[in-house]
Amino acid sequence: MLKLTRPIAFIDLETTGVNLSLDRIVEIAIVKLMPDESRQVKRKLLNPGMPIPAVVTEIHGITDEMVKDAPTFKQAANEIKQFLENCDLGGYNSNRFDIPMLMEEFLRAEIEVDLSDRRMVDVQHIFYQMEPRTLSAAYRFFCNKDLENAHSAEIDIQATIEVLHSQIGRYEKLGNTIDSILGVIGEDKIVDYARRFVFDDKGVEVFNFGKYKGKCVADVLRSEPQYYDWMMKSEFPRHTKQKLTEIFNRALLKKS
Repeated sequence: MLKLTRPIAFIDLETTGVNLSLDRIVEIAIVKLMPDESRQVKRKLLNPGMPIPAVVTEIHGITDEMVKDAPTFKQAANEIKQFLENCDLGGYNSNRFDIPMLMEEFLRAEIEVDLSDRRMVDVQHIFYQMEPRTLSAAYRFFCNKDLENAHSAEIDIQATIEVLHSQIGRYEKLGNTIDSILGVIGEDKIVDYARRFVFDDKGVEVFNFGKYKGKCVADVLRSEPQYYDWMMKSEFPRHTKQKLTEIFNRALLKKS
């Protein structure tokens, strides 16, 4: 079993879509594993304040009618923040979607959440390193079961935890601690949650997309300040723009 020194909260979101800037959460499920192996569960439907597209409802089954009387994320934000206090974070594709989306919602709600000391274990990353597949295939491969009612947030989370426990049983080199797992699969040195910027091996912020991929962000912004304007006007996530502005301001100070 997973050996924990502090709780790890596994997160799964159902949303109106996959655009971090425009879409909103309609359901959040969190299963918190405690060091004593007990579990605490929180699940909430949320009113996104926008229509849920029919094609998305077909995937997760959540309709406008189901969320019309639910709280907004802003109304539930403090409760969710408190549930995640002092927890490492986990999930399936959580590093690239669930956590960035959740942090966007916190920013929109003007709730400050600092994840700088949190470890993030993405079970999909382990699976893709070892046996590239989907969650349903991972569940079948590692747990020898078919995943019923996929895209129900809590069911997906419970399956993710089962897969992780099976993975650490199957792959001895993973060990059974968060540190040992991340030591094997690696831990991205991200600047923003959407991973538009990352730190290079010298600790310098570099672009992780587009024509300047691998280039120092500050250097690009000093030589082409219009690139900053373009990014700020484009549909990048709020957290990405926040970090971009921090780097831009530092770059201007150094230039002057």
